Amino acid sequence: MQSELGDRVRIHVEEEFFSVDKALLVEHSEYFRALFQSGMRESTQKEIHLKDLSAVGFSVMLKILERERPILTCEENLKAVECASFLQVKAMAKYLIASINSDNCILLYQAAAMYGLLDLFHKAALYIRDSYAELEEYLDCLSPDLLDYVESLVPSTFVAVGAHTPTFEFLEDLSRTICYLDEENNTWRTLACLPLAASTFLAGMTTLDNKIYIVGGVYGYNKQVVDHSFCYDPATNSWSEFPGPQQLRYDVTLTAQEGHLYAIGGEFEKTPLKSVEKFDMSTNTWSFVSDLPQAVAAVPCAQAMGCIFVCLWKPLDTTIIYKYDTETDEWLPISTLNRSQSYGHCMVAHRDNLYIMRNGPFDDFLRCVMDCFNLTTMQWTSLPGQYMNSKGALFTAVIKGDTVYTVNKMLTLLYTVEDNTWKFKRERAGFPRSGSLQTFLLRLPRTDHSIAT
Repeated sequence: MQSELGDRVRIHVEEEFFSVDKALLVEHSEYFRALFQSGMRESTQKEIHLKDLSAVGFSVMLKILERERPILTCEENLKAVECASFLQVKAMAKYLIASINSDNCILLYQAAAMYGLLDLFHKAALYIRDSYAELEEYLDCLSPDLLDYVESLVPSTFVAVGAHTPTFEFLEDLSRTICYLDEENNTWRTLACLPLAASTFLAGMTTLDNKIYIVGGVYGYNKQVVDHSFCYDPATNSWSEFPGPQQLRYDVTLTAQEGHLYAIGGEFEKTPLKSVEKFDMSTNTWSFVSDLPQAVAAVPCAQAMGCIFVCLWKPLDTTIIYKYDTETDEWLPISTLNRSQSYGHCMVAHRDNLYIMRNGPFDDFLRCVMDCFNLTTMQWTSLPGQYMNSKGALFTAVIKGDTVYTVNKMLTLLYTVEDNTWKFKRERAGFPRSGSLQTFLLRLPRTDHSIAT
């Protein structure tokens, strides 16, 4: 059977012919899996004619299955949705979800509704809801039903958490709160209180499926590591606990993808770690995956085009970007940049761009400079101008649609990403806490938010 699936088959689509490995089609397409394993005459044919399907869509599918990351035109997006639906290719649907942006979200939303790709339909609708004000003039092309569905959804809200270490229960501690930005009234409001045993100081934090996850963190003079992890669900305004990683770690980077948390690097007993662990939500267990290329704490991390990227220093002033391949469990070097900096850097993603922000030279460390790495062209560009870290707090940047949110105690500054540059959009109230922050986007229920206990 293995050798049979390793054979190539000739696929005839419209006027074009494609020579494809049977095993690739069987692995990714339910249509071809059923066809080749049916025992019918077509299962042994060397040539198969697919009717009512476009060659453009089939060609895009092959690129995605061969692990390319193509930037698609409007026509290619439409044909790709048709192909993903007709051939039942989940990997293709996932790629389309990862590629949603302000240029294609409306088209993908309509196409997904037409061809019944429910996950893509919902994710495109969420994107439109988050960018409603910017896209409103283009939404008259949507049917009333499609527009009603978008408007029924809850938009994302900017959320911030300060650095908190556990204290005595009877002490009032404002740092033990999760807050959200009420943009309409330009004020920060309390969403929930952290559990008494939870620490956000040097903890890893991320969101997955609209929940906040906290891993690690320290408390006490000797930096004792919190060995349990915590999850906040805004839908129920409640906290739950789950196991901590097998290796205790603090100053850890936490990210999430496809039902898994990844605890990347960190420190333990003042020693940097290179180990990485993955938490499987379905089994509630941690397991080790491939180590980082070097031991590191607080490693900058971002996700773009459905992939996880980290940014390492090796040596000082040399930035190396690595991509984590979830299928082969490898850290793959992508590109290197030499740039002077003082004490820190971070990374945020928008479309197929990674933006690396770093403090400037030692004599002006409050200024942030930015470089952009494009994953399609594999080229670096420096963004014009500089950004004040003392006002913009770029090290906590998150992006909603085409809008960048940055915050510190003084101001919340919003930028619009246009042509790979950041243009000032507006300012809002600063976060009313001192110290380091971690920021996220959450969809909050349409209720009055009260403090969780």
